[in-house]
Amino acid sequence: MRLYFENPVGRLMEHPDGYALVQYNAGSRDFTSFQAFLTHTHQLLRRHGWHKLLADQRAMLPFTEQERHWLGNEWLTRSTGDGYALYGAVVVPGNEYARQTLNLVMAEVQQSPYTYRLFEGEEEAVSWLRDLP
Repeated sequence: MRLYFENPVGRLMEHPDGYALVQYNAGSRDFTSFQAFLTHTHQLLRRHGWHKLLADQRAMLPFTEQERHWLGNEWLTRSTGDGYALYGAVVVPGNEYARQTLNLVMAEVQQSPYTYRLFEGEEEAVSWLRDLP
């Protein structure tokens, strides 16, 4: 795997199997760094014409209200614009409150062209991604 981008929010890797590996760090994050991290994720996907990502959120703190709003209304709209299909395998956070905020984000994106599945572990998430076209 090749490191594509890194900041206090996490690491973004180019996986040789043709997907973005998004690894969130533990600890607090500022909104500007969060936006930069996901903007680079969008750019990586489009640069390679990839439609898959694995978001490892196991260590992540809950999304803030501002992050949830931006993720669902800005980032996802831009990333799935023009009918661009996007598939996300999400390894869920260990923190129960973080799981709840993740569920709120996922409920808000139900009507988008973003197809996602939630997983407890990385192996199942990777297997699901490999089975996609």
